[in-house]
Amino acid sequence: MNEPSQTPNPSTPDPGPADKSHGVLYVGIDLGTSRTSVCASNGVRQTLASYVGYPKDVVSRKALGKDILFGQEAMDNRLSLRFFRPLEKGELKGSDREDSPEAKENLQAARDLIHHTIELCAPRKDELIYAVIGVPAQASIHNKNAIIEAAKDIVDSVMLCSEPFAVAYSMDRLMDVLVIDIGAGTVDLCRMHGTMPEDSDQITLYKGGDWLDQEIFKEFKTACPGADFNINMVKTIKEKYAFVGEALDPVLVEFPVKGKPTTFDVTEPLRRACKRIIPPMVEALHELVASFDPEFQERLRRNVLLAGGGSQIRALDVEIEKEMKERLGGGRVERIEDPLYAGANGALKIAHDMPGEYWQQLR
Repeated sequence: MNEPSQTPNPSTPDPGPADKSHGVLYVGIDLGTSRTSVCASNGVRQTLASYVGYPKDVVSRKALGKDILFGQEAMDNRLSLRFFRPLEKGELKGSDREDSPEAKENLQAARDLIHHTIELCAPRKDELIYAVIGVPAQASIHNKNAIIEAAKDIVDSVMLCSEPFAVAYSMDRLMDVLVIDIGAGTVDLCRMHGTMPEDSDQITLYKGGDWLDQEIFKEFKTACPGADFNINMVKTIKEKYAFVGEALDPVLVEFPVKGKPTTFDVTEPLRRACKRIIPPMVEALHELVASFDPEFQERLRRNVLLAGGGSQIRALDVEIEKEMKERLGGGRVERIEDPLYAGANGALKIAHDMPGEYWQQLR
């Protein structure tokens, strides 16, 4: 939650100035390395790629007709932009070097991204905005402070929660369950046992979707001699075809070779790369189960939730179960139904349920 490192405000949230006395808009934000999703108490649900771009010069400003672009629009026009993906490995880039130019630029991009995300919720001018923002399970103090700094001019009160905790909260699965949230920057694991999770209940791995993109890229370089492709093309292929286990059909892709489109069969290199994401997750899962009360370890093994964008890798749940049988003697993995919004929806439910002392007033 508004992590123990944050000093809670002992009073309930202030209703705000007179011109904002007609209510509160509660907002849950899953601020992801690759994608940001938001759910609001007025029923809005929106998602966008976590990209921000600013025109490079007067020509690009004229061509684009905007001072700032977000999401896929920024990605599609990135050659004309100062292009930012402000989060990396689940944290704001440069948050550990607060005075560096990189940190300042990424902080501004993150601020603009959060502001745009809030605008997507269409808040009324007379509403206070209380936001719960999901962060990696073991996010650093620097990163938490950087996210609060990015949000402070946009929302009235804020709290932070770990992303896998928000997923569990969205499903009301708060007892003896273990969540694996596979994002682009991190894989976050959290065990729930009916209380706020402590540091010992959570593990963050840095072998998420971005890491997997690099592994696939290396495999394709070997399997597709002479082909010309970039990491964004690899990511698109991963999101469409990624699988472990048995292939249903060959994965055929087209890359240019000296400018000529050429078809390659990447079924086996894609499978090999995707399987590498499993052992680190199962090792961390093993650690959380083995250090739990022995009377309740079986419950954890049989209640593993697979969440996040990476959970959509075909047959990943089945292959994790196979690995768990080898390492832990068995287990059951359940893929959640709404990986795009589960974290944001959980953050929104937390916003509704948490008492005032958990909120940090920003203005």
